[in-house]
Amino acid sequence: MITASAVLRPLGGCACALACALLFLATPRGAHAQVYPSKTIMAVIPFAPGNANDVVARIVLDQLQKQLGQPIVIENRAGAGGTTGVAFVAKAAPDGYTVLVHSSTFSASYSLYKTLPYDTFNDFAAVVPFGVQPTVLVAAPAKGWKTVADLVATAKASPGKLNYASAGVGAASHLAAERFRVSAGFTAQHIPFRGPVEALTEVMTGRVDFYFLPLAAALPQIQDGKLVALAVSTARRTAALPRVPTTAEAGLKDAAYVFWNGLFVPAKTPREIVTKLYHETQAALAVPSVQDRLAKIGQDPLPMTPEEFDKYFRDDVLSTARLMREVGVPQVE
Repeated sequence: MITASAVLRPLGGCACALACALLFLATPRGAHAQVYPSKTIMAVIPFAPGNANDVVARIVLDQLQKQLGQPIVIENRAGAGGTTGVAFVAKAAPDGYTVLVHSSTFSASYSLYKTLPYDTFNDFAAVVPFGVQPTVLVAAPAKGWKTVADLVATAKASPGKLNYASAGVGAASHLAAERFRVSAGFTAQHIPFRGPVEALTEVMTGRVDFYFLPLAAALPQIQDGKLVALAVSTARRTAALPRVPTTAEAGLKDAAYVFWNGLFVPAKTPREIVTKLYHETQAALAVPSVQDRLAKIGQDPLPMTPEEFDKYFRDDVLSTARLMREVGVPQVE
């Protein structure tokens, strides 16, 4: 066997080039993929802190950065219904160091805005879902509603008098409430806010009548008695609120709305990086402490490959578009 050092002696000036070639051939093919990540990763969340997507992301990414051996810095880039942060990632270098954590609201933006600063279907690669969680119908204890039937009866007795909050037009909280309202057959005034914190505050004071939002953001206030949970939007009850009925159990068979979130990267990101992020995130989601923390906020697993998640996302974009047309959500600039 000829070693690199042996070649160096007789070849003089050509030795360096030949030695480099030999070292390259001796390098395992996967070595270049193993270099990633070698620096800090920025995870963009396109809404203010405190929303359900943010809560889940911080749990998962905290574990993921430990596995990758590099920091993951969360950047909350709110603005324009989440499209500002999404556009930032779309324009980022496709090198795995700028990633997007988004949710069901990503699907809604496609139909909500007349124009977008990115291409929903072509500017991103789906990596892995973090899971799904129910949306929960809440109201202030002072309203006196104990059941969904109580709220619906009040709404029907005074058509159009009640109002409801959302984290913005087209947000998951808006679409969940619209689906609930249409299924129950009453009218109410929509009051969009800039995010869940402001909306929750107004609902807890009673100035806004009800709110249908992802469970993670509402659970602390429910547990503290500041909000009453009337129903969850899934087909079965959530372990986080086992005594709270589903909307179907409350007699509204068509009111279900599931909130999902997951990881995306710019479309031209090398496949080996997508694959690494997928496997490492799957491993993070399998850590018992992570599963326990997610279960406590009502997050359920949604195991999918990148290809399956991509199809799930595309199908959700189209089904959300149908819902928005059905309830008459107008497009905005």
